Amino acid sequence: MKQLIENLIKQSINKFADNTQIDEKVLSNIRIDRTKDRSHGDFATNIAMILSKPLKNNPRAVAQLLVDNLPEDSHISKVEIAGPGFINFFINKDSISDALKAMNEDPRLGISKVDSPKNIVVDYSAPNVAKEMAVHHIRSTVIGDAVVRVLEFLGNNVIRSNHIGDWGTQFGMLIAYLEKKENEQGSGMDLSDFEAFYREAKECYDSDEEFAVKARRYVVLLQGGDEYCRTMWKKLVKMTMDQNQMLYDRLDVTLSDKDIMGESLYNDMLPVVVNDLIDRKIAVEDQGAIVVYLPQFKNKEGNPLGNIIRKNDGGFLYTTTDIACAKYRAEKLKADRILYFTDSRQSQHLETVWAICRKAGYVSDAVSLEHCPFGMMLGKDGHPFKTRSGGTVKLRDVLDEAENRVTALLKERKSNLSEEEKKTVIHNIAMGAVKYADLSKNRTTDYIFDWEQMLSFEGNTAPYLQYAYSRICSIFKKAGDLKPGKIIIAHEVEEELANKLLAFNDAVQSVGAKALPNLLCNYIFELSNLFMRFYEACPILKDGVDENTKVSRLALCELTAKVIKQGLNLLGINVMEQM
Repeated sequence: MKQLIENLIKQSINKFADNTQIDEKVLSNIRIDRTKDRSHGDFATNIAMILSKPLKNNPRAVAQLLVDNLPEDSHISKVEIAGPGFINFFINKDSISDALKAMNEDPRLGISKVDSPKNIVVDYSAPNVAKEMAVHHIRSTVIGDAVVRVLEFLGNNVIRSNHIGDWGTQFGMLIAYLEKKENEQGSGMDLSDFEAFYREAKECYDSDEEFAVKARRYVVLLQGGDEYCRTMWKKLVKMTMDQNQMLYDRLDVTLSDKDIMGESLYNDMLPVVVNDLIDRKIAVEDQGAIVVYLPQFKNKEGNPLGNIIRKNDGGFLYTTTDIACAKYRAEKLKADRILYFTDSRQSQHLETVWAICRKAGYVSDAVSLEHCPFGMMLGKDGHPFKTRSGGTVKLRDVLDEAENRVTALLKERKSNLSEEEKKTVIHNIAMGAVKYADLSKNRTTDYIFDWEQMLSFEGNTAPYLQYAYSRICSIFKKAGDLKPGKIIIAHEVEEELANKLLAFNDAVQSVGAKALPNLLCNYIFELSNLFMRFYEACPILKDGVDENTKVSRLALCELTAKVIKQGLNLLGINVMEQM
């Protein structure tokens, strides 16, 4: 419908405007938006205001010219001019019914694929080796995964990049301690408590000089490619990521081993990058260190800020690794767009890295570099979410707690599900609740972790939306052999529900463009609320409702269920026919 209106506007412009007056870019970027207020029609455009300058006329007069020259079309019932020059389009109900029918028959539910698929690298999750994933990792993991799902569904080639922290001086210490533990317990040991392992390794390093000497030697050997040290290092990486993979699988996150692109991947590139930046006079020596000065970033004195890429002892920094990483993604992976899901505190660091990459030509201006920042997860007290003792909350403990709470809820509700069905329902509600609590908030803001709110069957929560889906499924069980039929828009609420269903494509496209999953969450929640209003205002199977109305309303139920299911699936959340 947007495309139809855009074409009608272009035909109108061609009738009264001279081609030399209007830039082609204007015609290729005509914006058609769905209205928020139904009294203003179904769609609106501000094109008259944009054309007023080149046509040297006031916006309302231009709007009148556009309307007067607009070709007639059976899909449009009325066109009005509002305010300073907005043009509002009202769609006739038969066209809405036809569009709903086409949407219901489309496996993609009317979601169009992008015209030009892109290679998109998405950097998300990024845990550290030899450390257990904490609750704060959930933000990067579930937000990134939801956006990945949407971008893939829209037809892009998405490359998942789990940029794990698997390199650095600490690995000499960890390898030496792993060796010590294996000598004590046997080579087949399996690490289950990385927090204790890391803490004990550090204590051993600080208290035992002989151990510390060995640890420092192992760092040098590891960086030099020593086979024994690399074997031990790979063990640490594997044990960590095997444990993390269990969490990914439990959360229904699409990351796997093949998506691991850790810091070590770029290790051989670091000296090459530094030497190249020196040779091209982008980097200079300063007090023994190699530094890049960027005039757009100033220190407190107003001088260009220095960015060290090699320390005076020859060591490299995160900045160096991230420069090499961006270069690799642009050159080797042929990325058109690169998204980084990291917390908001990384903003200046990434801007600096990208500025160096642009200056060196490692990443061309044609490649979109986007930081998708997120705020902090807070407790009810407004402080960072911690254990009662002030420690880090482990992600697996949160998931365990979620499933325990849902189990207790189901006992209260006395469901008649089988034990196997209960396990599935408990998993889906618990994981959905934890993920949706994060996804439904604008990622740029901090949010409060609140068990009661996220597991509620009321409000903007996953359980509420999952229940809305199962409630629709129950309608079809009651309908028996009665099947959905032709949609007839007769009631005001039916029209509102219909228009919200037709806005599904817009909601999904906006997530792909802005990397904000909360836009899709808000859409599904609003759709579910509208359905509840429709369900109360428009009887479906009651006696006295004629057959045509029954099958029409069943069709609206069917399409609503499909959209809720597909929308939640794009967010990585499962639905159930019975809860």
